Amino acid sequence: QVQLVESGGGLVQAGGSLRLSCVASGSIFSLATLGWYRRAPEKQRELVASITGRAVISYADSVQGRFTISRDNAKNTVYLQMNNLKPEDTAVYYCNFAYGLIHNWGRGTQVTVSS
Repeated sequence: QVQLVESGGGLVQAGGSLRLSCVASGSIFSLATLGWYRRAPEKQRELVASITGRAVISYADSVQGRFTISRDNAKNTVYLQMNNLKPEDTAVYYCNFAYGLIHNWGRGTQVTVSS
């Protein structure tokens, strides 16, 4: 079982920046695909960004050019740098770890962007 702990959320004005971090337990971190998802009020959870074990990266169209996902395998940590934040980015952001049959979620961190 892999445990994930997110941090870095908060309240920011539109146009501001935040950096989310997710620290994972376990020894297979470098092999896993890591993703950031979000769930806005009354909406379904959506994939924001992901990075594979080979550092192949993908982004949702809505965040392309504003968000950057990265990983530090030595620290078992994945990051999401969020710039030029918009009110529609307000959501709970979740970290996901996927490797083979292992799929784990963090508890989430709230991001609120005021207009």
